[in-house]
Amino acid sequence: MSIKIFLISFLVSAGFFQQKTFIHKYVSDKNTFSVMVLTETKGYVHHEAIKEGVKLIKRLGKKNQFNVTHTNSSEYLSEKELKKTDVLIFLCTTLDVLDDNEQERMKNFIRNGKGFVGIHSATDTEYNWGWYGKLVGAYFLDHPEIQEAKIETINKEHISTRHLDDIWEIEDEWYNFKDFNPNIKELLNLDEKSYSGGKNGEYHPITWYHEFEGGRSFYTALGHKGETYKDKRFIKLLLGGILYAGKN
Repeated sequence: MSIKIFLISFLVSAGFFQQKTFIHKYVSDKNTFSVMVLTETKGYVHHEAIKEGVKLIKRLGKKNQFNVTHTNSSEYLSEKELKKTDVLIFLCTTLDVLDDNEQERMKNFIRNGKGFVGIHSATDTEYNWGWYGKLVGAYFLDHPEIQEAKIETINKEHISTRHLDDIWEIEDEWYNFKDFNPNIKELLNLDEKSYSGGKNGEYHPITWYHEFEGGRSFYTALGHKGETYKDKRFIKLLLGGILYAGKN
């Protein structure tokens, strides 16, 4: 095998292969609520999670009467597109995906009362932009191997968590975090005694929400595995987060 072929094979298997940029729209004139899903990556690519996540959000849009626009490039986060959008969803984004102009547009989007939803590696994004870190609520530090863990439902009054048991178990890639925004409101807490490799201690939020500079933010670290997007508990959690962020 040549070095070139080996390198391409390695990048594909490691998840670093990039596609051409695109924007896909799934809309109806009857809907009055719209979300935009960004799946741009500059590091690891969660191929299965992105594929299943987009499919899920499209289904949720169809069932709950909201429009869905999906793009893998921040160049489509134009003023024109954002003006038609109520919630911006970062689905498994990684590293620095926004340039200076796009960052300003995102700031204005939130300050105009719009919403943000971050899924899984949305906290592994924009490390050099502190405003984003406060918006998403924390930054990814590291993670142990994929394993099952217990989750404590801290708040069952929120639209995203009303359906959940007080204690429940699921297998995923459990993020450790740094630089928590002290203003986040915890919804789900990870029980570090139930698995190996936790570094945050008793306070280990895994899903949270908060109001931020006029807008709303919801984040869940669940979603590394494609099969998570087929779990009824996660589906209702994500739908509730989207509706919360969109003030519905």
